[in-house]
Amino acid sequence: MVRSALNRILGMLVVMALVVTIVFVIVRVTPGDPAAVMLGPDATPADIESLRERLGLNASIPEQFAVYVGGVMRGDFGQSIFLNMPVTEALLQRAEPTFFLTIFSLLIATLIALPVGILSAYWRGSIFDQAATTLAMLAASIPSFWLGLVLMQIFAVQLGWFDASGYGGPGASFAERMRHLVLPAVTLGLISSALITRFTRASMLDVLNDDYVRTARSKGMSEPRVVVRHALKNALIPILTVIGLTAALLISGAIVTETVYGLPGVGSLIVSAVLRRDYPLIQGALLVVAGLYVLVNFIIDMLYLAIDPRVRY
Repeated sequence: MVRSALNRILGMLVVMALVVTIVFVIVRVTPGDPAAVMLGPDATPADIESLRERLGLNASIPEQFAVYVGGVMRGDFGQSIFLNMPVTEALLQRAEPTFFLTIFSLLIATLIALPVGILSAYWRGSIFDQAATTLAMLAASIPSFWLGLVLMQIFAVQLGWFDASGYGGPGASFAERMRHLVLPAVTLGLISSALITRFTRASMLDVLNDDYVRTARSKGMSEPRVVVRHALKNALIPILTVIGLTAALLISGAIVTETVYGLPGVGSLIVSAVLRRDYPLIQGALLVVAGLYVLVNFIIDMLYLAIDPRVRY
């Protein structure tokens, strides 16, 4: 396991090195002068030259790349142009809503999808199976912003159970802030549960008729024990794969949902940075999101080894 972990860590470092290079190149291949693009058409030549000096754009490309990589290795992603603060600090200030939104959404999706997928496979061809499959396909096709608006209209506007937007005032308690995440988390959780449900059903169908399952039944084991201890355990690897993929997708998928519900998270920060052409902030956010993708994949790979030691890389 240690050797596999070291191999995966080495692969992570290679992937992140490629991401850092790609992010650096994207800004440099942007048509026109990046400083002029950031400042807009009304900027004076003096303003553009001052920003170029501030961003280090007057240096050669290799020198710029060396400075950029050195900063990334120190955790320094540069200075946000419009927020006038370090990019790392700006991302940390917005991390809490996005972090808890992702965790709650994944928890809701998993709690819905696993039992529904297992029962759908166990009762294959039944009315429950057909209804679950239909609802999963429907949920997968619904845009998150539309579902968010519908839930907001019902539970915030008509019933008044939750606030329509925001994250609580400056003095809001932790419980109050988490309360604002209920509707966004349900929105993302319902949509994300569709993919996990379909993969759980397909994976369970592959193992329910295997020899070891029939042997367990022939020994007189109860059906719940056969399904959970034998079938589900051997079907977990593809299920974990799709759960990990869903977690990674939720990190980026939170952008739309945060915009709909007015949450001050990383997603809304990225949208503002793109609209303002705040390239240092965009670069930092891209690196953080890519790093989280890689980290999630690493955790899933390690879980493979814990579930089935026969797995090797």
